[in-house]
Amino acid sequence: MEIIQNRREKPIFSSTGENIEANYFLIEEARAEHILYINEICHETLLSAKARGTGISGRSPELLSKKMKEGEAVIAFGKDGKWAGFAFISSWENGRYVSNSGLIVAPEFRNTGLAKKIKKKIFDLTRKKYPKALIFSLTTGLAVMKMNHELGFEPVTYAELTKDEHFWENCKSCINCPILLSKERKNCLCTAMLFDPKKNKDKI
Repeated sequence: MEIIQNRREKPIFSSTGENIEANYFLIEEARAEHILYINEICHETLLSAKARGTGISGRSPELLSKKMKEGEAVIAFGKDGKWAGFAFISSWENGRYVSNSGLIVAPEFRNTGLAKKIKKKIFDLTRKKYPKALIFSLTTGLAVMKMNHELGFEPVTYAELTKDEHFWENCKSCINCPILLSKERKNCLCTAMLFDPKKNKDKI
């Protein structure tokens, strides 16, 4: 479990305008006991995608439940114990490729730096569980691209991503899937980024 405290010169405000400078977040590996938050996570993920007007592959409650039970997810809570954020890991081609997916922060905790903390936590968990895996990301979000870059990800073509059909099947629930299919899965609106552990031996 990791306790993240905000230490900045300027006050940090949540999206609701609350000063949370003295607040902190608990970020830990998700467990079976956290399954009760799944509906809220799925709901906020869907609302976030609609608000941005961008596509997002569907994540069923059953999938997230499985990730929590297997220790392949991280979850964050605010000082008062309220759910604050979430992300999970998916592996492909017997662990050769791994993706960090489903990063979501509850509305009241956005613009606080929490997303970056969750991103780092899920990345570290991925490196721990799959030290030799190629970690990839598909995103339309500039903020996520920046976070990926800071962790050592580099932009790549879709050809450098997993060929696992199960991964691409997940894209069918995305509103941009027709674009992906029309381009024979060579590109879409998402930017592909890849972390190669062989090129980043200094990153643990």
